[in-house]
Amino acid sequence: MIASKEKIRSQDFRLSPHIDQVGVEERAARFTTRSIKKETKLIGLKLVLNMIDLTTLEGKDTEGKVKQLCYKAMHLHDSYPGLPAVAAVCVYPSMVKIAKKAVEGSGIKIASVATAFPSGQSTREIKLRETKYAVSQGADEIDMVISRGKFHEGEYNFVFDEIAAVKETCGESRLKVILETGELGTYDNVRRASDIAMQAGADFIKTSTGKIQPAATMAVTLVMLEAIRDFYYKTGKMIGMKPAGGISKSKLALHYLVMVKEVLGEDWLNNHWFRFGASSLANDVLMQILKEKSGVYQAANYFSVD
Repeated sequence: MIASKEKIRSQDFRLSPHIDQVGVEERAARFTTRSIKKETKLIGLKLVLNMIDLTTLEGKDTEGKVKQLCYKAMHLHDSYPGLPAVAAVCVYPSMVKIAKKAVEGSGIKIASVATAFPSGQSTREIKLRETKYAVSQGADEIDMVISRGKFHEGEYNFVFDEIAAVKETCGESRLKVILETGELGTYDNVRRASDIAMQAGADFIKTSTGKIQPAATMAVTLVMLEAIRDFYYKTGKMIGMKPAGGISKSKLALHYLVMVKEVLGEDWLNNHWFRFGASSLANDVLMQILKEKSGVYQAANYFSVD
């Protein structure tokens, strides 16, 4: 394993494919023109709901707020029998144990941010200790941030080594690597960061922390999906994708699913391989599902506020 990682690390990450900005934006825009019929739309909405990571990552988070979010995750579908649960609840490491107990027996995963989220500005030792703590508290998934400063300095091996070290510390927990694409500047950088993360051992690549704008966009996600596709063709290994931030409407989420299907295929259309980091999306999905079933919209205040 070490020899293999060293061989990968020694390659020149500057040789990642150049991205045609105009071309990728035009291709991404075309996915929004697909027509989604009534029955297919309902299936898609249920898929979207099952792919959401409900998230609270605020300095004012309390035990009560986390428990309330977990209750929402477990009871979103109470009024609509047959609907799936969300995929996960994402919290800070200090709240993992509370969230884990709150969703016990539900099958909902607990994810934890780590590695000095959202800035990533800390030492590797502290980042690894934080990751180890989150895992010890019961985190099923770790959402780490890359060191964007090092990336912009061209220290790609540093970024690679840090991701690999966090992945090792995760043990059995899955690792989502947040690129913070809004700080990367170009599609070429997004592709390069995606390649580094996957080759270093990421189970998922994720667009954003939700703290920086722009967050997820169709074009950025397309670049990352194509990186996943190319990595799969090269290695046979599937990598998950998580666009996060700015996806609050069902219609847009469905466009993302169309893009995933056409770029990666149906094998990725489940919450093991695709997630949405968008808590506010859940309410809109429920509103749309109810509309499809009953023909009328419920008022927004009918649904709980995160």
